[in-house]
Amino acid sequence: MGNGGSDNLTNETKIVLKGRKVIGGVAEGEALVSKVPVMGWGNVDMKRGVITERDHPLKDIPLKGKVFVFPTPRGSGGWIFYGFTRFYDANPIAMVYKKGLAITNLAAIVMNVPTVTDLDRDPTEVIDTGDHVKVDGDKGIVEVTKHRLKK
Repeated sequence: MGNGGSDNLTNETKIVLKGRKVIGGVAEGEALVSKVPVMGWGNVDMKRGVITERDHPLKDIPLKGKVFVFPTPRGSGGWIFYGFTRFYDANPIAMVYKKGLAITNLAAIVMNVPTVTDLDRDPTEVIDTGDHVKVDGDKGIVEVTKHRLKK
C-alpha cells in the first residue's frame, strides 16, 4: 500500500507557529517533547545525548535525530552540555522552546542546529512527541503536522 492508501486511514492537520530565530537553517523530523522544564548542569549525558535528571519524563530517551521541544531551561550554565552532544553525534536536529535564556541560546549556538523560540503559542501545548515538525530557523517558523487516525 503506497502513500495514497495511508491517506484513507489518517487525517493530517498542519499548524504553523511563528517565533524568533536563534539559529538559522531548516530541519525536519519527529518531535520529542518535554512538557516540563529541562535541567542543565549534571543532568545530561552528552556522549549518549540523553537527559539523566532523576524522575524526568524523558530520562534516558535519546535526543539524537529528533526535534527537541521544551518549555524552558532550569538551572545553571550546565545547559552548555546539551550543546556538546554535537561533538558525539548525539544531538537533536533542531530545538524549539517557549522561552529561551542565554544558557539555552549558547547551547543552540554550540549545537549549531535550527532553533526557534518566543513563539506565538506555547509549543509544548501544540506539539506532541511523534508529530512531524519542520523548523525554519531563518524565518522563525515552526510547521507541525499532526497525524490522527480517522474514525
